[in-house]
Amino acid sequence: MAERALTYSFIYSTETLAFSILAFLLFTYYRGLGRQYVKLWMLSLSALAVNQFALACESIFYQQNVGSTLDISFALLRQVSQYFHILFFIFGIYAATKEKNVTKKMQVIGISSALFIGCFAVLFYGFDTQSVFNRFYLRESLAAFIFGSAFIASAFYLFSANINHFSGKIFLIYSLLVGLRYISYSFASIIFITEDWFRYLTQNLIYLDMSLHTILGFIILIWMQGAERHVASTAINRAKYLGKHDSLTGVLNREQVLEKLTNEMKISLDQNQALCVFLLDIKHFKFVNDTYGLKIGDLILGEIAQRLNQSLLKPKVVGRLSGDSFMYVIESENGKQQKTAAEHLHALIERPYFVSQEEVHLQCSVGYCQYPCDAEVADELLQKSNLALFQAESNNIQTVKYESGMQSHGRHLLAMEKEIKQAISNEEFILHFQPQLNLKNNRLEGAEVLVRWQHPTKGLLAPGQFFDDIEALNLYSELDSYVLEKTCQTIAKWYQTYKRRVPLAINITAVEFQAPDFISNIQALLIKYAIPPVYLELEVTENVVITDIDLVMNTIVVLQNMGIKVSIDDFGTGYSSLAYLRKLPIDKIKIDRSFIQEVASNDSDLTIVKTMVELSHGLGKRVLAEGVETQQQLQLLRNIGCDAVQGYFISKPISEKEFTKYLKRK
Repeated sequence: MAERALTYSFIYSTETLAFSILAFLLFTYYRGLGRQYVKLWMLSLSALAVNQFALACESIFYQQNVGSTLDISFALLRQVSQYFHILFFIFGIYAATKEKNVTKKMQVIGISSALFIGCFAVLFYGFDTQSVFNRFYLRESLAAFIFGSAFIASAFYLFSANINHFSGKIFLIYSLLVGLRYISYSFASIIFITEDWFRYLTQNLIYLDMSLHTILGFIILIWMQGAERHVASTAINRAKYLGKHDSLTGVLNREQVLEKLTNEMKISLDQNQALCVFLLDIKHFKFVNDTYGLKIGDLILGEIAQRLNQSLLKPKVVGRLSGDSFMYVIESENGKQQKTAAEHLHALIERPYFVSQEEVHLQCSVGYCQYPCDAEVADELLQKSNLALFQAESNNIQTVKYESGMQSHGRHLLAMEKEIKQAISNEEFILHFQPQLNLKNNRLEGAEVLVRWQHPTKGLLAPGQFFDDIEALNLYSELDSYVLEKTCQTIAKWYQTYKRRVPLAINITAVEFQAPDFISNIQALLIKYAIPPVYLELEVTENVVITDIDLVMNTIVVLQNMGIKVSIDDFGTGYSSLAYLRKLPIDKIKIDRSFIQEVASNDSDLTIVKTMVELSHGLGKRVLAEGVETQQQLQLLRNIGCDAVQGYFISKPISEKEFTKYLKRK
């Protein structure tokens, strides 16, 4: 008996060491890749190592009395650890096959159940020396039944999961065989427990279990290798797919669009067919993202791609070039077919999109050209369709066909882009200032900053002569940053020269105001030029606010906490008018000049302006009226309580040299 106990203790100790090492290897692997199933199997093998350690201790201290402290302790350690072993093993299979994590709730329930069953099996008959069979049934038969059921269930689960890699099949066969082993032993222990051959079988099962445990360790390693190879293969295939397709909509990406278009051009040339290349741009799609969220916007883009792909015209090429821009290519012989196709595209896009039980309606702009008469290279076809699309968007026309004159406009924009960027670099854009008069004390309150272009050959250019090109080239952000820095530089220079600071108001476009680094850039400028924030005022138009009310409000709050004033420019001309005034934490309302022009002669305008002033004052906001050009307008605004005015009656926009005359006055 002592010799057998020594043999068993050696085997169990060896397995304890082996599974501890294997668990440590899995721990190292988990730290590198962070896959949960590796962590769960590491815990399973750790529990198995603890189980083998408890068996080794029981073999060494086999002479302990039933119910003694050591007997109960080793039994508890063995029972709980073996249930933890099978629990984490099954959790690992689930996490590995589903490729998603086991929830904390599932883990808590599983661990609690394992603890309960293990403690119940040990303690229920643990102190009764006469209940040998009952104790055996709870600790051995029940455990074998639970183990067998768990392994067989795992085998059926792996079969239904249809694992692709070879290690999955090995795991399935292993789970089935081990499950049959434990189920058979469980039933045999109930029926043949008193038989000598069963006692002999029980004594020698240790060698079978040692082999099975060793095989389990190897299978886990094989699975991990096969699973990682499968993940790598899947990633490579996905990368190849994404290399050719747009990840969001599933249609071809820009590179593959051009490649497929080139192939279709060759085919059509051989068959003496013509192609028509359409470019579509969804109007005001940012409003959809802002209103319904990016996820809904992505779903709508996916549906647009699906509609284009499934079009009755059987397109040769459908692709997403960028954002909300799509390409659509069909065979087309004449202008009538092309117009019909364009109308069909508008009908596809305008069909309602149903989002959260609401209808979303969209429109698009379309520009197109024809192969081979307009161009014979894919890049040129794309460029010319884009020129036509630009004309459609600029002139608010639904559909525009490319014409030869458009190319010169494109060349003009290219030349202007270089010229404008050079002008920013050479500081050719200069600041003019329009004084603002405080009606309460008849003193200079501040000034609005306006930009002019001191062109080296064309002289001084007003904004109307270059702002359209800046908008077309999307260079507003660069110009805004330039004007912001020049303004801060000017405030600092005036203080050094005249010991006076004048609040300056700058118009900020939507692009710059919603940029993620907008606030940090302003902070850097204030620190760089040592300017108190109160002398900087930022003006945003009402239409800027409506595009993303939450983002704008958060930005305004941060700016005001810094001490910077924020005002709404051109108030009353936007989408919301007075609706958002209550929500916005702004300092000042600037009434648009269109309401001031006839305020002295039109009772309706006077009523509107008076209402704006009263409402703004009621909400604690100051009011400035723009476009004041007569004494009568000024007096009326003073009478109705307007706080400040600006306009040609006070002063037209003047250069810095002229404006400094105000600063020299005491």
